[in-house]
Amino acid sequence: MSECIDPIVGKILAGWRYDISGLAPEMGGDYEEHFAACEHCRSRQRLHRTIDIALIALASVSAGLFLLAFGVIRHFGPRNAFWLEIAALIGFALSALIWLIVAVATPAPMAVVDVARIGARHVHDRLPAEIRERLPEELRLKITGS
Repeated sequence: MSECIDPIVGKILAGWRYDISGLAPEMGGDYEEHFAACEHCRSRQRLHRTIDIALIALASVSAGLFLLAFGVIRHFGPRNAFWLEIAALIGFALSALIWLIVAVATPAPMAVVDVARIGARHVHDRLPAEIRERLPEELRLKITGS
C-alpha cells in the first residue's frame, strides 16, 4: 500500500475518520486537494465509507429480521409468545438504535446522497437536449450543481 504524500495532513484526516463534510468550504478546499493527490488517504476514506454503509445495511437487515420474527411469533402464537414477542421488539429497538447512531455519527448518508447525485448527473448528461430543456430550472440546478 502506498504512503500518504503529506503525513501531517494524513494524520489530521485519520483523526476525523476521513470526513471533511462538516468543514467550511474554504477550509475543506485544502483537504479536497489532498484527497485528489493522495491515493493512500482516498483509499482509506473509501474503506471508512464502505464500513459505515455496511453497518447501516446490517442494522437495517437485523431490524427487518426482528420485525419478521415478531410477526411469525404473533401469527403462530407459541406457548411463551409474550416473552418471545418482547425479545423480538427489544431486538428491533436495539437494531434501530444502532442504525440511528451510525447514521448520525458518520457521513455515510451524505456519501450515499453524493453517489445518487453523480448518478443523476450522468443520466441528465445522456438525455437528448429537447428533454433536458423541459426539466424545471430548479431540478436542473440540483442535478448539475451549477
